[in-house]
Amino acid sequence: MPLIREVRTHIRRSPNQALAATLTMFLTFLVGGVFFLASLASVSILGFFEGKPQITVFFTPKAGQVEADSLKKKLEATGKVASTRFVSKDEALSIYRQQNQNDPLLLEMVTADILPASLEVSATDPKYLEQLAPVIQGSDGVDEVVYQRDVVHSLLAWTNAIRLVGGTLALLLALDSLLIIGTVIAMKVALKRDEIEILTLVGASPWTIRAPFIVEGGTYGAMGAALASLILVVVVLWMRPMLYAFLGMIPVLHALLVNATGPVFLLSAGGFFVGTILLGFVLGAVGSWTALIRYLN
Repeated sequence: MPLIREVRTHIRRSPNQALAATLTMFLTFLVGGVFFLASLASVSILGFFEGKPQITVFFTPKAGQVEADSLKKKLEATGKVASTRFVSKDEALSIYRQQNQNDPLLLEMVTADILPASLEVSATDPKYLEQLAPVIQGSDGVDEVVYQRDVVHSLLAWTNAIRLVGGTLALLLALDSLLIIGTVIAMKVALKRDEIEILTLVGASPWTIRAPFIVEGGTYGAMGAALASLILVVVVLWMRPMLYAFLGMIPVLHALLVNATGPVFLLSAGGFFVGTILLGFVLGAVGSWTALIRYLN
């Protein structure tokens, strides 16, 4: 196609400028991709812990189902509880035996009478944990309250920090990429000004004149984004065993990391690769378009 040939000619005639624009887009999408993947992982981890029981209420040895039902009604009346689950002494013993099945000595020393009954509580939102704690502690038969407030709040703060820092840095790099590509295209427009004037005089349409520059800028963006996404996919593949060891308990991440050649990973990697390239092309094309608006009007 004439348009593609002209774009290739533009790139070959100024390789240093093309390399600078491509590397800038590469850094933009590499840093943005790292923070994007980290944000997705943090959101998945946060969702996993939010779905787990966030408060565990242990009752006194003499308390049981009656006290648990009374506390359950109090909690449900607040409208801030997503779910509750009563764990009897016998169930607690079964869980204990399953967790210590490889240590016979520990199994012999524990009976159901020793273990307390408990109530597992999940809040509709982690911010309600501090409000639910006093209600629980003031109830009959409650011996101890254990809740994962610090864990959930730390994850929430970490996720928000990743979004803020990553989003700000990616935005600054994107603006820098737009400026560099705009500068490169502006220089090329200046060098070809006589040719552009001739094309205008012979009746060439604005799109015929602008299209090669817009596609050229989009090409820089697409090449930089493709290289960045390829490196990110390779790094994730290389780190997959380590990531699986730390994050394999998260259902969403487990399905993604369990098999590097599985359909879930391949579809995710393919979608990430294609989406990044398209975004890179659009970003590069926008940079070119802003330069053309300024220098061709």
